[in-house]
Amino acid sequence: MEKKENLLYLDETVSIERRIEDLLSRMNINEKIAQLTSHYVTEVLDKQNLSRKSLDRLLKHGIGQITRIGENSNLDPEDSVKIANKIQKYLNEETRLGIPAIVHEECLCGYTARKATIFPQIIGVASTWEPSLVEDMTQIISNQMRSVGAHQGLSPVLDIARDPRWGRTEETFGEDPYLVSRMGVAYVKGLQKNSLKEGIIATGKHFVGYGLSQGGRNWAPAYIPERELLEVFTRPFEAAIKEANMGSVMNAYSELDGIPCGFSRKLLTELLREKWNFKGIVVSDYGTLDLCSRLHQFTSSSSKAAHLALIAGLDVELPRRVAFSKKFIKIVKKGKIKEDVINIAVKRVLRKKFELGLFENPYVEEDPNKITLFFSDPKIKQKAKEIALKSIVLLKNENDVLPLSTDIKKLAVIGPNADSIRNLLGDYTFVGQYESTVNNATGFTDVYDTIPQETKKLLEGEDKDAFTRSLYEMQSILDAIKEKVSKNTAIFYSKGCNLNDENKDMFEEAKEIAEKSDLIIMVMGGKSGLVLECTSGESRDRSELILPGVQEDLIKEIYSIGKPIILVLINGRPLSITWERDNIPAIIEAWLPGQEGGPAVADILFGDYNPGGKLPICFPRSVGQIPIFHYCKPTGNIAVWAWNYVEENTTPLFPFGYGLSYTTFEYSNLRLSSNEINVDDFIEISLEVKNIGKIEGDEVIQLYIRDNEAGVTRPLEELIGFTRVSLRPNQIANVTFKIYMKQLGFYNEDMNYVVEPGTMLIYVGSIHALYPSKHLNLDDLFGRNDVKLKSNFKITGETKIIEDEKIFFSEISVEKS
Repeated sequence: MEKKENLLYLDETVSIERRIEDLLSRMNINEKIAQLTSHYVTEVLDKQNLSRKSLDRLLKHGIGQITRIGENSNLDPEDSVKIANKIQKYLNEETRLGIPAIVHEECLCGYTARKATIFPQIIGVASTWEPSLVEDMTQIISNQMRSVGAHQGLSPVLDIARDPRWGRTEETFGEDPYLVSRMGVAYVKGLQKNSLKEGIIATGKHFVGYGLSQGGRNWAPAYIPERELLEVFTRPFEAAIKEANMGSVMNAYSELDGIPCGFSRKLLTELLREKWNFKGIVVSDYGTLDLCSRLHQFTSSSSKAAHLALIAGLDVELPRRVAFSKKFIKIVKKGKIKEDVINIAVKRVLRKKFELGLFENPYVEEDPNKITLFFSDPKIKQKAKEIALKSIVLLKNENDVLPLSTDIKKLAVIGPNADSIRNLLGDYTFVGQYESTVNNATGFTDVYDTIPQETKKLLEGEDKDAFTRSLYEMQSILDAIKEKVSKNTAIFYSKGCNLNDENKDMFEEAKEIAEKSDLIIMVMGGKSGLVLECTSGESRDRSELILPGVQEDLIKEIYSIGKPIILVLINGRPLSITWERDNIPAIIEAWLPGQEGGPAVADILFGDYNPGGKLPICFPRSVGQIPIFHYCKPTGNIAVWAWNYVEENTTPLFPFGYGLSYTTFEYSNLRLSSNEINVDDFIEISLEVKNIGKIEGDEVIQLYIRDNEAGVTRPLEELIGFTRVSLRPNQIANVTFKIYMKQLGFYNEDMNYVVEPGTMLIYVGSIHALYPSKHLNLDDLFGRNDVKLKSNFKITGETKIIEDEKIFFSEISVEKS
């Protein structure tokens, strides 16, 4: 053991760079490689207690990271923190150099640990169009994680979702690069806080192009031209790095142009580090290095994969040590791999550990009262409900059938998601992930073997809500509805059908209760997770976008009775609900609304909250329209000689930015600060929005632009600003967007990032559907022409290269009167 007194790297008054150099000079090759690896906490546990034998075997040279203490230990927070502290104590006292470990966890829509808050899935969070809510959410997540000894969260997902067949669409902020960037930056700021000594390292994933995989299949190749890659798919990552100093990036499993992303020097070094000046760490998506040879057939061995990954710019192998093995170390010792390449990655890892303050204090306080407060403060539950409420999108409300009266005499509630609490949750939640573990979907038997028998019984039994119920006090939508209606209301319930099979045995029961009711609420959709019964989530890709199983058949059966129906969707991706859109009077998209989803949906149904969410992604009419997205080129939205497909309209079923309200908003008084703007200047675009309805409501004001004369073809429209405002009846919001011309840059023919002179069309709407043909039938969007106001301005001056002067977001001010 090396004496640790008076060592330079332990002196916090010395610069981090000097401390890194000092520590690196003391490390042998075994200790260096250990910093580039991780181990599951279950690998050093024996029935939820630490195993000294396993610690000595796996961590004697130190370790870079520990994988998922909170999730895989299956311990309550008050107990998992003790495991974290004991591991750090071992590393500090029993290893030669005492280098602490980074503990990483999943945290997409909440820390994936027992009793941690479960917020709505990210596609729902995106539907709020409110970045400040994202930051509020991730500050809570950061507090919960840091309180139990975690240091890195493997989120946000910054993928652009272009194919809703892809199961992980639900984990994204949607299809638009501006919206994804704006929400992603807010996510990172909340998680990392002002300093990593207080916050958690955010990990942007999956770099890059993962959301446009071939056939919507997880891990499949992506085919993306360079200009589109840089302008659209890398944009959220670049913004998160430059605007929020994001500390980590995770590679995509997929390949681009024949090179798996985790082994692309062009992406991980030339773009990330040299062009964007990224100073953080690149971690592998789980198993990337092993998959290089086993799946991609890109190398002959995992050791070769490790070498290629280091050269490319990848720093850390997650979730466990496979490629950076003893065999790899032998190859290094023989001089076949230069130690300098390893040193670069080790320095990056050590830098983050110093920035986190782990050398000064690797431990966290084990006060159970303080930890409990971080997890069960009533304000946290209120925030989860607020986000759920604001995430819900009203897709249709014919003849103002909603909101409902609480004095309904007879109400039928039907559907496989009506009385489920589990199905309100996304895939990357403790429940969703633990289902996968118990089903041994990960293939890691050592993890499976550590699970208590009681937990296995809860998850493997017929009651699919049993495990969720053991952890959370949640209400199903049915439970919440029962609390809303009057004591005189008779409520009848039938599951009606299963989520995803062909069994119609319950149809008759559902029809019987529908026939004796005055109104029917049908709660349909899917289940998110990683196991086979799930219809969305990681690896749960689909070839169709209709409701799974016989759900649509059930809806048609109930519709034939002739009673009014309210359709509530609990799902993780856009659905092709064409028949439902045409026939059902009211449709609510609730996504996967999290632990407070039941009460939130009930509040919307009965008018205690006015829905204001907007879609962050298009709903296609059928899979034949895919890919369909608003950011398309002008020729991508028309057909030769005719407007439509032979079978159907080319417009989406529901467009990006769409969402209804129980009130009405009026737009007026569009004003531009100037009609001619120099390339170095900015324009202020102002307007007024008034609530002319009878109840308070939220409006999302969306600003779009179209470049009418660029040197390369530009999108039909680009979102360049938005804000969500809440207005009382007759209240007016005066909204001003400040747009710098450098926000409007693009890559020209020579692949220089430029702003060019030219004529720009701008328009403002609450939803949008501006298409270039006078033949568009706006009845397809319920007769609502949402382009409230439009105008033009000119950019003047000379074309200017602005690669190092990019501006990502508009500045917005709102004054209410």
